[in-house]
Amino acid sequence: MLPDPEERRRPPVHCRLCGRPLRDREARTWGLGPECRAKLALRAAPRPPEHPVEQDPLPGV
Repeated sequence: MLPDPEERRRPPVHCRLCGRPLRDREARTWGLGPECRAKLALRAAPRPPEHPVEQDPLPGV
């Protein structure tokens, strides 16, 4: 069976706990496979990392 063409374009993502390749959207979003999420009993998505933005200081502040 040939891989889905869309699957070939995405970079590989591996489980942060066991290192297995992740294939479905939910697992890739979490960074954890379903078995590892069950082991950790996670129920909610993790908070996305903060991305500070560099900005010029406001005049007069």
